[in-house]
Amino acid sequence: MKITSSMFGSAEVADDKVIEFPAGLPGFEQCHRFALIHEEGSEAGVFLLQSVDDPEVAFSVTGPERLGINFEFPLSDAEVELLQLKAAEDAMVAVIVRKEDASEGGPASTGLRANFMAPLVINAHARRGLQKVINRLGCEVLLRAQG
Repeated sequence: MKITSSMFGSAEVADDKVIEFPAGLPGFEQCHRFALIHEEGSEAGVFLLQSVDDPEVAFSVTGPERLGINFEFPLSDAEVELLQLKAAEDAMVAVIVRKEDASEGGPASTGLRANFMAPLVINAHARRGLQKVINRLGCEVLLRAQG
């Protein structure tokens, strides 16, 4: 399938690589199909989650472990069913990251900002995903020293 992105132009993505988000993403409910893309030849640490339905909708995502964080939270029975999740190890967690502009804060705060209050959960086998909005911090967040 050929997809178009305002960030990188056109790309060919295999149909079996498209991830369906049945409920869309909060604020982007009209977008249900996404592809994870990364630049050819580069390390796949940060991906572009590109909407197949709208070329203007794309998010930079990475695994929380890439940021030195072990991130655990519960899923409801309805979320497990929506994901068609059979085993916990089939779930992949990602967080949306964005580069913070110096104008948004002081120079000391310029860097990457990750959204841990609304992680993405993807069943890699069924290619289904959801964005889990966490209204209160009741999950476990463990920071590890990078060594």
